[in-house]
Formats: sequence, structure tokens, C-alpha cells
Amino acid sequence: MRVLIIEDNVRLAQSVQDILKQIWYDSDICTDGITGSYQILEQAYDAVILDVMLPGKDGITLLKEAREQGCKVPVLMLTARSEVEDKVRGLESGADYYLTKPFDKKELLAVMKTIVRRRGELLFDCLTFGDLSLDQGNYTLSGSERSIQLGRKEYDIMRILMTNRDQVISKETLLLKVWGNDSDAVENNVEIYISFLRKKLLFLKVHAVIVTIRNLGYRLCEKEVQGEGN
Repeated sequence: MRVLIIEDNVRLAQSVQDILKQIWYDSDICTDGITGSYQILEQAYDAVILDVMLPGKDGITLLKEAREQGCKVPVLMLTARSEVEDKVRGLESGADYYLTKPFDKKELLAVMKTIVRRRGELLFDCLTFGDLSLDQGNYTLSGSERSIQLGRKEYDIMRILMTNRDQVISKETLLLKVWGNDSDAVENNVEIYISFLRKKLLFLKVHAVIVTIRNLGYRLCEKEVQGEGN
């Protein structure tokens, strides 16, 4: 799970980043509204934490523009303003929840879990695809006969593939969602972890396979409907 934090108070943004680590959410920090408007439209994030007062472009304008362009990512809006009118403006601009500073970290974590569930990606603790299942509580990948524990990045990649089963996921998207903006990881890192996961699927003796769609990325398929690539 990767979150974009758009907040110009670097100390607060880093504090939020540390809080999110408690529920295994990775995050990237952006400190201005102009850059944030580009990053949110990449739609490579599972959720966004957005400050209202930002240099370059305010959070409400940023979010309105993003929603008008079809961005559906869940957004938690942060502000120091507690007036009802300000909360209404935030919600009407497309925010899923409005949190006033200072906030309790337990409330922040609860809200993040809630708005991500609303997107429909984490409604169940266990994701399934045919005879393959992924337990999101303990990172265990299972078939009908065997189970195996995944490493953190293996889990993140498999979760993305299983929650986007009808889509081809590009290497660039996997790099951003799993390694983050500031990582030195390259496409070869993605290929290595895809190879690890393929070996685990063979070990589990399941029908699911990770197919390479040439020049596009990867997709999770069942063997009998396997597409182009290997």
C-alpha cells in the first residue's frame, strides 16, 4: 500500500509517514500543490493525504481539478481550520474525509483504513484468484495444497496483481507503488521479484500464472487463458 502525502510542513509530513508505517503503508512526500497535482494524476497511489493550505496551488483546487480529470483515489484532507464551512468545501471538492489538525494518530490510522476500503480493494483480509489466495494479515500465499510466506516486496507486487486482475500493470507502476519515488530501483528489480513470484506459484501448484505482456507489463492469468509472453 502506497500513500501520497501532500503537505508543506515537512516535519508534520514525516510524522505522518512514520505513523503510516505502523500499518505497513509506504508513502511519498510532496511539499507543494503544483507538483502534487501532477503526482495525484499518476494514479499510482492507493490513497492521498492532502493539506488544504499549500504553496503553488491550494488543496481544494488541486482536488477539484483531479476529480474533474477522473482521479478516483481516496483522499483524506488535512487542515488547521475547524469551521463547518471549511469542512463542507473540502468534502464538496471530492475529499473522502476531513481531519482537523492537530489530530490523534489512532484516528488517522482508522480513517486511512476506512477510505481505502471504500475504494473496494481491501474489503477482505484474504484476496483470491482461482485456487490462489493471499492472506493480507500474515503475507501468506496459498494454493489448495501448500502455503508459502512472502517477503514484503513480493507481497506488495502480488497484492497489486490480484487487485487489478483485469489490467496490465506496467513496470513503471510497480516501481512507483512498491519502491517509491525516491528509490534507486530500476526495471530489473521488478523482473527479479516477478521471477521470485513465478517460482513460488510453481511451488504452490496453482493455476495462476504471471504473464508478461510485451512492452506493456504484467498480468495475472489462469493457465488455460494465458496470453502473450512468458
